[in-house]
Amino acid sequence: MSLPPGFLDELRTRTSLAQVVGRKVIWDMRKSNQGKGDMWAPCPFHQEKSASFHVDDRKGYYYCFGCHAKGDAVSFVRETENVGFMEAVEILAREAGMQMPARDPQAAARADRRSQLAEVMEAAVRHFRMSLNTAAGSAARDYLKRRKLSAETLERFEIGYAPDARQGVYNALVSKGVAPDLIIAAGLCAKPDDGGAPYDRFRDRIIFPIRDARGRCIALGGRAMAADARAKYLNSPETELFDKGRSLYNHGPAREAAGKGQPLVVAEGYMDVIALVEAGFEATVAPLGTAITEDQLRLLWRIHPEPIIALDGDRAGINAAMRVMDLALPMLEAGNGLRFAILPEGKDPDDLIRASGPEAMRKVLDGAQPMVTLLWQRETEGKIFDSPERRAALDKSLRAAISRIADPSIHSHYGEEIKRLRRELFGMGAPAQRQPGPRVPGAGRGRGRFVPVPMAPLPSTKSSLLASAPGPEVEDQLREAMILAILFTHPSLVAEFESQIEILELTAPQHERLRNVLLRHAHNEASGIREKLLSEAGDALEKLYALAHVAIAPPVRNRDDLSLARLCLAEELAKLDARRGARAEIEDAVEDLAGLADEGLTWRLSQAAEARHRAERSKLDDAQDLGEDRAALSQHLQSLIDSEVWVKKKG
Repeated sequence: MSLPPGFLDELRTRTSLAQVVGRKVIWDMRKSNQGKGDMWAPCPFHQEKSASFHVDDRKGYYYCFGCHAKGDAVSFVRETENVGFMEAVEILAREAGMQMPARDPQAAARADRRSQLAEVMEAAVRHFRMSLNTAAGSAARDYLKRRKLSAETLERFEIGYAPDARQGVYNALVSKGVAPDLIIAAGLCAKPDDGGAPYDRFRDRIIFPIRDARGRCIALGGRAMAADARAKYLNSPETELFDKGRSLYNHGPAREAAGKGQPLVVAEGYMDVIALVEAGFEATVAPLGTAITEDQLRLLWRIHPEPIIALDGDRAGINAAMRVMDLALPMLEAGNGLRFAILPEGKDPDDLIRASGPEAMRKVLDGAQPMVTLLWQRETEGKIFDSPERRAALDKSLRAAISRIADPSIHSHYGEEIKRLRRELFGMGAPAQRQPGPRVPGAGRGRGRFVPVPMAPLPSTKSSLLASAPGPEVEDQLREAMILAILFTHPSLVAEFESQIEILELTAPQHERLRNVLLRHAHNEASGIREKLLSEAGDALEKLYALAHVAIAPPVRNRDDLSLARLCLAEELAKLDARRGARAEIEDAVEDLAGLADEGLTWRLSQAAEARHRAERSKLDDAQDLGEDRAALSQHLQSLIDSEVWVKKKG
């Protein structure tokens, strides 16, 4: 079958070649630059140890400097999956959420208008930017100056102005030879139903170009200057270039910044994005005039595993957060989550930054809450649970929400966290049963002492590691588990403590496996490392986190508190080292003492022990009989002390 010329172009735009190739190779993170989409790995097409296989994710091409293999995402799938061209296209289209076109023999004959439309959009952007600097744009310039947007910011975001003219951009583009049908198809103008001349969609508005991940202008956003405008913000209609449910404002620059380790922030609108970027939060995006869609969530997770949804602190912002949460619950996967940063009431990011500076915004983002906290707040805030029926209703609503999570591991962890929050809300359980005991004298007339009813140990207690361990080495295993759990929760600490981790003696085989996983990724970039650790550690990591003393540990529960994790990790390593060092010293001392104990010392100690036993049996204090033994033993022990027999002799 033939494909429309624009179909493959759209498929390549929506597909990350690095993500496709990443399923088949292990990236060399020391050589790669994830922020720039510049990735290197050993070639999957021939046997080699060096990383000579290069992927340029921005351009969508790969090349091997060893075997000279080259191509794009389609050719890579063809070669690695051993499939034909159309089957490779179908695989990528399915992953990108694109509908394969119907079989159309004439599709190849149709002109590829997408590149033409992109050129029309670029011409329009240049026209609007020029208009901002004319006399007609003076009011728009004054507004932007009041919003504290510098000339550099206007240049960076290519902000322009559409004058209040019915055919301003239309006439400008037609005069440059652009066909009217392309102007209309690009969404710049609309044609009236009565068949009259096309008219501009954007009039008397500040213009914000909207670009796709590769930097092509695909649409415009316009902010009305007139207070009585029907819509304060207006976006381009959906076109052959623009699908607003699959697009994000500032997508390309934010992806690059997130690749360098910045948190991905999701704001509400253009001005919020610009204010956050100018304040240093460069990995910021915004949906385009609608609530976040499933496709936009997938785009966000491709950029960063845990985006921060930053919403205004008013009721509308809270409601928007709830809608995002309900949308995300069925889509959650291990390594992909959301956090929510709710701003002070009445303030958006731009207001907060202008009033209190970037640090105030950073504090809000650092305090972002996980999604389970937002779920709990929605179900409990402002409610009273003073009856069994109300508590049962809470349990029912929480179960219904959690049941929507498809991933079994995340479903389990949500259940555990909800149980913990429920215990905090309702207490740890019913009071212990009490029974009357013997009366205590002076306790008062008619009063007695009450003691708890003895309870048998729970099966979980009897089967725990502490109860079932055969020897004292159980404490070492518990500390090892804590050290590994802290490192998996805070992977950035692995490189810092690498030398100590390498020489650490581990008593359990599963701990060895987890340690090896950590060391393999010790020098990887922060972005994406958590997913790699989770995928490679597998069941061993699940069992580690399931240990009771690990699950409740503050450095494990508080994933954002790196300072606390660093202190706790250093303390655990020091305690484990001190414990094992003391044990080794004791063993050496015992060995040395055994070597020093000659027959004379052995005989004197045995005589002293026998004398002591005689004294205890007879219960007599015969000072004369025992005096010699005691004096001799005392003198001999003093000589041992003077010669410091406990010090290990050199050589």
